[in-house]
Amino acid sequence: MSDTTAARYVLDPTGEREVAERRRLARPASIAGQHVALLDISKPRGDVFLDRLESRLTDAGATVHRYAKPTFTKPAPVDLRHEISVQCTLVIEALAD
Repeated sequence: MSDTTAARYVLDPTGEREVAERRRLARPASIAGQHVALLDISKPRGDVFLDRLESRLTDAGATVHRYAKPTFTKPAPVDLRHEISVQCTLVIEALAD
């Protein structure tokens, strides 16, 4: 094949054989009264975004809980995910560079 007609492949680094499908949960009618987790994944400037978001959510009547992953290179620890799941009704995860 020439360079202009070369085949192209997309490689999936996860190694999954089947894509997991999950139904989306229904959105709440209002943010007021919700307990919202703001999860900082510990990348630079994510906290700047979350600070502004916290202000907006609080003004809209939500109770905001702040959490942070120890490092962005790994998934959140099980105990942190459990804590968020029992304390909050919604989660927003910040990713910024």
